[in-house]
Amino acid sequence: MNIIYIHTHDTGRVISSYGYGVHTPNYQSLCEESLLFQNAFSVAPTCSPSRAGLLTGVFPHQNGMLGLAQRGFSLDTELHLAHLLAENGYRTALCGVQHEIGYYTSHEMAIGSLGYQEDLSGDHSKYSEKDLIYWDEANADNLVNWLAAYDSEKPFFVSYGMHATHRAFPDEIHEGEDPNYTQPPINIPNNELTREDYARFKTSLRTADENVGAVIEALKKNGLYDETIILLTTDHGLAYPFEKCTLNDSGVGVLLAMRVPDSKQRMKSFDGLISHIDVLPTLCDLIGLDKPEYLEGESFAPLFTGEDYEGDDAVFSEINFHTSYEPVRSVRTKRYKYIRFFDTEYLKVNRSNIDSSPVKEFYAENGLDEVTKDTECLYDLYYDVYEKNNLAKDEQHKNELLKMRKLLKDFMVRTNDPLLKGPIEVQKEWRVNKREAYSAGSKNANDYDSFGG
Repeated sequence: MNIIYIHTHDTGRVISSYGYGVHTPNYQSLCEESLLFQNAFSVAPTCSPSRAGLLTGVFPHQNGMLGLAQRGFSLDTELHLAHLLAENGYRTALCGVQHEIGYYTSHEMAIGSLGYQEDLSGDHSKYSEKDLIYWDEANADNLVNWLAAYDSEKPFFVSYGMHATHRAFPDEIHEGEDPNYTQPPINIPNNELTREDYARFKTSLRTADENVGAVIEALKKNGLYDETIILLTTDHGLAYPFEKCTLNDSGVGVLLAMRVPDSKQRMKSFDGLISHIDVLPTLCDLIGLDKPEYLEGESFAPLFTGEDYEGDDAVFSEINFHTSYEPVRSVRTKRYKYIRFFDTEYLKVNRSNIDSSPVKEFYAENGLDEVTKDTECLYDLYYDVYEKNNLAKDEQHKNELLKMRKLLKDFMVRTNDPLLKGPIEVQKEWRVNKREAYSAGSKNANDYDSFGG
């Protein structure tokens, strides 16, 4: 059975399949032929750690990916899914974005090191950051041609990664995305600036949708659609303040759909908790591959064989480094979310961990540097879906707080979390902003704990 992994940057669940008013007909069509997961979560709300968790089946603090690959953090590459599949008879190919080693458009280190045997990606050097969505399109064309010529007896594993919907968004807004008639994310103020910015996001999303449509059409045209498991997802939430790089659902909630040929699934949409960490063991079960003993996730393959499955009892997520050090852990059950901030000496917002944008500038002009974080948070997600009412000091929720604390502590002990021994020491080969720095791209040495080696 072939496997194709289709993924974007920073999309959260903002596709039409989750009820959003965005133009994603190809996502919609694929999701209608797949199993759509309503409560899927990444293991981290930052790019490299999230992808590394999905593709190794263990958490970032276990696989080495504590921060961004281009900032010197390194993965135990032998754990990568491409390695596992290549060693078990798969032809493995990378097309477009990967973010598990080096810069996400640089593939020289990815081929071989991660287990990919072929690179189908086009030359990205002629594209500016804002034009990388056109690189996505060129890569889709390459993949379409590769699928048309595929004649190997080996099954394939292809990772098709898109720069969309990462910032920087395109300068030119699509004619169908008039900022006068759009609504920014519900936790972002609605004003002229935010509407225009969100229209640019939706323009980027349109290109991702077109590429998804092209790849799916190629699978169908070449007789591969019913021989291929299709995994459709993203890494984490949108690149907006209080979404990406937070452990709120807006940061770690992700779109996830899987199409499994000849599936006996009883439903079109699944409400149980699922973590990205569960994907690798699920794929192993679906293709009949023995699961490595080190895997942390639980297989949800029973959903595709018609068996009863409730999902995870709890899902765990973490932040270690994005641009600055911000050690945070969370555990989420169906009803409650518990978040603990371990850097109790700095409880302001780590502003460099918020991507540069007009929306960030709006907040900066309106007191962002005065916003503080509680050391620990408890949210009742039945009554507080936007996680605004912290119940950690509410006496009526004391028992629930103790229960969630224990869930997190047991998880940290079981996975040998380095935070149990105290703060993670910044290594000289890592590029790490100081926690009070405003911009990730600052050229001032005083804004860094380490420049990287």
